[in-house]
Amino acid sequence: MGFAVRSVTRTFAGSGGDVAALGGVSFAVGDSEFVSVVGPSGCGKTTLLRILAGAVAPTAGSVEFERPVAPGRLRCALVFQEHGLLPWRTVLDNVALGLELAGVPRREREAPALAFIDQLGLGRFATSYPHELSAGMRQRVALARAFVTDPEILLLDEPFAALDAQTRRVLQDELMRIWRDHRKTVVHVTHDIEEAILLGDRVLLMSGRPGRILEDHRVPLPRPRRPGLVHGPEVAEIRAHIWAFLEREVRGSLGLETA
Repeated sequence: MGFAVRSVTRTFAGSGGDVAALGGVSFAVGDSEFVSVVGPSGCGKTTLLRILAGAVAPTAGSVEFERPVAPGRLRCALVFQEHGLLPWRTVLDNVALGLELAGVPRREREAPALAFIDQLGLGRFATSYPHELSAGMRQRVALARAFVTDPEILLLDEPFAALDAQTRRVLQDELMRIWRDHRKTVVHVTHDIEEAILLGDRVLLMSGRPGRILEDHRVPLPRPRRPGLVHGPEVAEIRAHIWAFLEREVRGSLGLETA
């Protein structure tokens, strides 16, 4: 499902007065498109995802979806950096949680949950509990839980940031494989420039707070992608440009002169 964000602002009340998190965000995402969003810390990226998910209302502006959500389906599923698994539930019951909350009977929700558990290489751990899993395995469970509900749009808030480099690379590949199979519309927030380029069809650059979309770069890489492609000449210029952009925005937010 595609959608358009039109002049969205969001202001929060703070002890020292109102704080503007978003300052007129506008962009569009096409059906089945994978869009990465990068920007300095505190620029409102997570707030933007929460607005897309319907968990937070914009102060002004709107999000317009291209069609109503199909009956029985979720419009959006949100995956955070912290996996958010329930420690007293098994892997199977954690993955099936969204279906359970939607009223799907146990017998009908176990089969699709197990299918995604197997797809992510966790079949042996269906009856295990979160504390028995590694951090990377727990994040795979969180991805399975999001995909099994068959959302129209998948929202990812730095899902691999807390993982070591090797695990992050493996899960990036797994996410790409599942996305190719299921073709969800994805908005992916990350601080990792190479990850943004490797995963995204486009990379949106957000300003410092209050966040706005300042630039929109299409990634000139064919799919499927190998990790080494982000170091090739096809993307060297865009990678360097994003680095320079982020440095400028971070320096500005800290009140430092541009180097």
